[in-house]
Amino acid sequence: MSKQNTSQQRLAQLESWAEKGALRLLDVALTRFIAEQIPQASDALLLATALLSERNGHGHVCLDLQAVLAEPELQLVEDEQADLSTQEAAEPGVSGLSIAEQLTRWVKDWTLNGWVEQLLATAAVVDKRTLSNANNANADTSPLVLAGSQEKPLLYLRRYWVYEQQIQNGIQQRLAIQQDLPLEPTRQLLDQLFVDFKPTQEQPLDWQKIACALAARTAFGIITGGPGTGKTTTVVRLLALLQGLQMQAGKTPLVIRLAAPTGKAAARLSESLAGSVADVKLPAELATCRDAIPTEVSTLHRLLGSQPNTRHFRHHAGNPLPADLVVVDEASMVDVEMLARLLDALTPSTRLILLGDKDQLASVEAGSVLGDFCQNAEAGNYTPATQAWLKETTGQRLPSEMLNEQGSPLAQATSMLRRSYRFDAYPGIGKLAQLVNSGQATQAELEKVFASYQREGETISANANLELIKLAKPDFKKSAAEQKDPLAPLKNLVKKGYSGYLTTLLEQQPTSDEREALDAWALAIFAAHQKFQLLTSVRRGVWGVEALNQMTLTALKQVDKFKDLLAGNQLWYSGRPVLVTRNDYSLKLMNGDLGICLEWPQTANSFSKKKILRVAFPDGKGGVRWVLPSRLQGVETVFAMTVHKSQGSEFTHTALVLPSADNPVLTKELLYTGITRSSQAFTLIYSDKNVLESALKKKVERTSGLQS
Repeated sequence: MSKQNTSQQRLAQLESWAEKGALRLLDVALTRFIAEQIPQASDALLLATALLSERNGHGHVCLDLQAVLAEPELQLVEDEQADLSTQEAAEPGVSGLSIAEQLTRWVKDWTLNGWVEQLLATAAVVDKRTLSNANNANADTSPLVLAGSQEKPLLYLRRYWVYEQQIQNGIQQRLAIQQDLPLEPTRQLLDQLFVDFKPTQEQPLDWQKIACALAARTAFGIITGGPGTGKTTTVVRLLALLQGLQMQAGKTPLVIRLAAPTGKAAARLSESLAGSVADVKLPAELATCRDAIPTEVSTLHRLLGSQPNTRHFRHHAGNPLPADLVVVDEASMVDVEMLARLLDALTPSTRLILLGDKDQLASVEAGSVLGDFCQNAEAGNYTPATQAWLKETTGQRLPSEMLNEQGSPLAQATSMLRRSYRFDAYPGIGKLAQLVNSGQATQAELEKVFASYQREGETISANANLELIKLAKPDFKKSAAEQKDPLAPLKNLVKKGYSGYLTTLLEQQPTSDEREALDAWALAIFAAHQKFQLLTSVRRGVWGVEALNQMTLTALKQVDKFKDLLAGNQLWYSGRPVLVTRNDYSLKLMNGDLGICLEWPQTANSFSKKKILRVAFPDGKGGVRWVLPSRLQGVETVFAMTVHKSQGSEFTHTALVLPSADNPVLTKELLYTGITRSSQAFTLIYSDKNVLESALKKKVERTSGLQS
């Protein structure tokens, strides 16, 4: 058989994998394109291209070739709804085999060195593992790049390799810039800014003060910490410190820009900053520098000036962003491309501070930048020189177990806030989050925490703020009439959870169309809606967003007083909660904004009796933005939303539903993120013990070349 025929057969096999959901059509299309450009493309190149593209689609920046050969059966996951009994593969002899078995057979005789040699034998791949290969003839044209090391080769799509290089170079340049901080003024200002710290036996160190000092002394810094650890408070005091030092030195205030990945995250940071800036403690002679601390936060896309229908931005190396300091909140949601674009748009002297929770879910797009950089944040790895400097400037002495004479420059600019204040009033949530985040939790330990803080009925208190619901599996041998509805507990939960905002909608609706009354009504509904949110881990299937949205709507329609409110099968109806899925600058709506469709009251002189619907959105300034439903092109119903979409949000009570079958997205990070969206109560719903146990042990592991 000719090599050309073998290539076509392999491509047909990859297409069959795409039909079963293990690959995307995009992955197959890219592989076919490479095959068309490279005469007699080898199996090694075709498989590497398809797997690399698939990995990018799941958030990995590159493909670890060694990992593929070590565990081929774990590389691809078929759609759980695929009918395996009808599976056909292109390669003779594999009909009926699972995709995991097919992939294992494909690579069973391969060696790592042999795979690398075959890849490098083509013009499609350039070797960037050593500096001696930097001037390879294919360096600027090859679509694939081999990087990493001889022992652990990593294969990249060229643009992702370029992004990583831009990030590494941009950060290393900034870490080399030591800020000239005058010792005595810095120490005095820090003491005044952090005068309220009270050490305890459990928390003897003021980590907020330490983080502030470390972030001030270099041109790049990271402040990480869980919910309620004071990241916003710390950054406000950092800005006060920097602006205060500028004022004392007789210099003009720094130009500071604040940004977040999504509109929702930007709005929340704006709200937090407004109160924090007002509370910051400054000496009388520096009180005016409070005015130099910004409170307006934009999305990263808006900050850089996104160009419609392109990947380009108005600000780049040739037209840098005018700023002395840029602070990015919710940095765990920032992918490699966005961070590379941001660094490209900054002047070499512009400082950059990243804030975020390293343990939250990573970005939807490729990369887990904050997680990569903070792998060793808990250990500290500070040098004795850093310890001595911190003692001089902050009065805080780092413990010996956090010292490392070989600590990297990045470690000296990274700080982790270690005390959470958010869950003091509802400790069950904090203890549950801590247990899940350990990655070592067992189901028995999980159940013990739930039992210790078991919530009965509607009451939420310090000792009753958790609920664990196990759904019964349906008996397919019995008809629906012969068995209890297995989803009944979940349906009852959403009826209770969402009745609050729907009752507010009905009972407080104004009879006039006066704007002030309508705005007050909408704000009351928003407040009531924030009290409950249903979360899920997947988009498709019985436990996905679409199915849970429909289940919730059907359940709510069964409540007598909501029947008319939610009646009809039309897309838009009064009470529909929606989430904006893409930025719309003309409407001033950002990805992640949540709105509710409402019916305007009919006035006595109305000629039409047809319902008038508007979608109300909070404007972030205490007001309401009203939008015609027909103008909203990128929205989806969110009785249920994915945990990914919930990042940057907070609700009084969240309920997380786990699917009945294991899924790659089910990880401890997903559980942790879902739990920490709650401020007072959390409910976990599951139906399969093995799925829950797997999620507790599984960790997000995204392949990249970035080092901590």
